[in-house]
Amino acid sequence: MTRAQRKGAFIVLEGLDGAGTSTQVRRLAASLRSSGNRVTATGEPSDLPIGRLIRRALRRRLPGRERGETLTHEALALLFAADRLDHLHRQIFPALRRGEVVLCDRYVLSSLVYQGLTTWPAWVSQINQLAVLPDLTLFIDVDPRTAAARRAARGKVAELFEEEQMQQKIAARYRRVIRHRRRRERIISIDGSKSIEEVTAQALKLIDRRTGVA
Repeated sequence: MTRAQRKGAFIVLEGLDGAGTSTQVRRLAASLRSSGNRVTATGEPSDLPIGRLIRRALRRRLPGRERGETLTHEALALLFAADRLDHLHRQIFPALRRGEVVLCDRYVLSSLVYQGLTTWPAWVSQINQLAVLPDLTLFIDVDPRTAAARRAARGKVAELFEEEQMQQKIAARYRRVIRHRRRRERIISIDGSKSIEEVTAQALKLIDRRTGVA
């Protein structure tokens, strides 16, 4: 699907685990709906079959394997790419054709960062070549220590990539990948250290300015 074929707008939120992307997707969806927009709020891994398998792998709870075992990083990278294409064709493209605003919690940028750290970056980029570019990506920028404190406050079991040392590397790689991707993709950073309300307000302004749908 080309941009010319879209009746709606495709907006992605990215950030470290604990940056608040899921919270902001919910808040932005509510605000945009209240303004009269039709909105599809979604995320990756998706809620489709491949996405559900990925979530179990990230929690080290795969069926048929001992607790604590997971997949290789290469297998995970392939699953993320497969889930993304399924997600696009099953949920995102139909919503865009209906003229809806699609808010997605994570997308290709996450694969380039997370799987790019653990496998071969050029290969990760290659297996995601069929994933269309979003109209706008908002990167919620928070310090890794702030993100770690937020994850701890959630009280959930840490997933595969949530160890503090790994998150430090992920933060650095996000910066490198964003610098490179800005040549071909519209990515804007938001200060995630501000209050939830301030981040939402800034995101809405950017969405309105860049897509005209807020």
